Amino acid sequence: MACRDRNRIALQADLMGIAALGLHNILALTGDPVKAGDHPQAKPVFDLESVRLLRIIGQLNQGVDSEDRPLPDGATQFFAGAAVDPQSASWSGLQQRFERKLAAGAQFFQTQLVTDFERLAKFMDRIAAGCGRPILAGIFLLKSAKNALFINRVVPGASIPQHIIDRLAAAADPLDEGMSIAAEQVQQARELCQGVHLMAVRREDLIPEILNRAGIPPLSGSPAPLAKTPHSP
Repeated sequence: MACRDRNRIALQADLMGIAALGLHNILALTGDPVKAGDHPQAKPVFDLESVRLLRIIGQLNQGVDSEDRPLPDGATQFFAGAAVDPQSASWSGLQQRFERKLAAGAQFFQTQLVTDFERLAKFMDRIAAGCGRPILAGIFLLKSAKNALFINRVVPGASIPQHIIDRLAAAADPLDEGMSIAAEQVQQARELCQGVHLMAVRREDLIPEILNRAGIPPLSGSPAPLAKTPHSP
């Protein structure tokens, strides 16, 4: 749930609708700048940002709205998390924002796209250690060198290193190479944090194969990932 483009009334209405549908897990985000999208002239609405949204979710879980008025149907049961960027240029800013989100009630954290695992290790050791909240590393399936360059150009905060771009460019099958890169990153993240958030935009069907290559066994009762998932070049 992103704060951008909706005020607190609309956000609370969305949250009440989500609760009515029986959904409980929420990732509270501020949202990217409007100018990063395809409607750069649109007027942005940032009545709240992620920390204040987390606080409002906490109030709803206590049975009141943002004005401390009782909810007619009782308290919600949201399990709210937040985003974090271990590759942020400002280390002090990263720590302050992480601590503010913890204090606001974040129960888990998902990182932005991670490619620097030394930086992730430093974040886990120096900032996240002892917080008692699971950290999920963001792993992005890159489909080609062109795709990686596009991500670097248009996604705020993304920084895919040149050696990965070169590896994709040299591959006979870039998508297959991208799956291998993602699997290797899952293995690296596994040694550092509590889980991963796999982003395979428009190719979510490939996630089981990525996990298979990373050596992650299927959950009990789930079908095993295919040895090879067919895909188009």
